Amino acid sequence: MPASRPAALVTGAARRLGAAIARRLHAAGYDLALHYRHSADEMAALAAALDAERPGSVITLQAELADYDRLPELVARTVGRFGRLDALVNNASAFTPTPLGTITPADWDAQFLINARAPLILAQAATPHLKAARGGIVNLVDIYAERPLRDHIVYGMSKAALLAGTRALALELAPEVRVNAIAPGAILWPEEGKPDAAKAALLAKTPLGRIGSEAEIAEAARWLLQDATYTTGQTIRVDGGRLLDG
Repeated sequence: MPASRPAALVTGAARRLGAAIARRLHAAGYDLALHYRHSADEMAALAAALDAERPGSVITLQAELADYDRLPELVARTVGRFGRLDALVNNASAFTPTPLGTITPADWDAQFLINARAPLILAQAATPHLKAARGGIVNLVDIYAERPLRDHIVYGMSKAALLAGTRALALELAPEVRVNAIAPGAILWPEEGKPDAAKAALLAKTPLGRIGSEAEIAEAARWLLQDATYTTGQTIRVDGGRLLDG
């Protein structure tokens, strides 16, 4: 495969934010290695649509990110297919309530292995290729990496670890590789639903008065990878100003 176009590896790319990021990067000219875990049908549909636009531009990679040995393999298969790696987007995330008094080691592993360890090991495996391309990493963190969300202690801690890892990697990998994070606010309501009163209360604390869109997160990722050439170790909060209201 000719290595003329930049290539990106996006985790958790089958649905929601990951799929939006994949579409935006593809439109910006990237070839894509798209990781998924269980959403095989959604992944196949997305890959087919993108490949129809530019044949040969997409591969799909199924893996459990908690399995340590699969992480370097994702990078190797991306480089094997496209001959290069210019961008790593760590989007895959585990989000589960863990009220204090109920937390177990399994709860810890279920979120830390996905939200903190996998992005670090993927970055480590990708480093030689990203340095060669003078590329970038974007990590999807959360505003709850900086403020607590009740009954989600482990999730918040795992995203705080990813935020710390973003800054540390930015220092370690400079000047060849830029590493930044995006902290979304309310972008999509939970798939299991959210009470109308809870939605209204959240929007009341959001200065812009609305939820954000997947496209706004995707454009932030593209900007960080392509245009933000003097930006590293930063977190872009795409939250409608929500952290301003305490």
